[in-house]
Amino acid sequence: MKPSTSSSALSRLLLGQGQEPDPRFSLANERTFLAWMRTALALLASGIAVEAFTLELFSRVAKHALVFGLLSLSLILSLSAFYRWLSVERALRQQAALPVSLLTPLLSLGCALLVGGVLAAFWGQG
Repeated sequence: MKPSTSSSALSRLLLGQGQEPDPRFSLANERTFLAWMRTALALLASGIAVEAFTLELFSRVAKHALVFGLLSLSLILSLSAFYRWLSVERALRQQAALPVSLLTPLLSLGCALLVGGVLAAFWGQG
């Protein structure tokens, strides 16, 4: 593949030098980014739903901790998804090995902590 001559200043700034990858790989990387963003939006919606609809289900402190955890995880996940997309796109352009994703263990750990918090909140009420 030949280097892109029509790339914008923004793409040169973000992606650096290298060869334009096969569009299928760039589009697959973009679909993966969008899937992570859907997950971040679901976490955001969950935080809003917990705040709006769990009137007396949790104590005030437990409710705020759960909402804060969901919203924080959403924020971290959305920022990490962009970083992951950028890292993979750069690796594709430089024909380098793909970077290891921190998103999967981060999301797993965050969700496990939130579930543990919910279980602790219910355990404390009983």
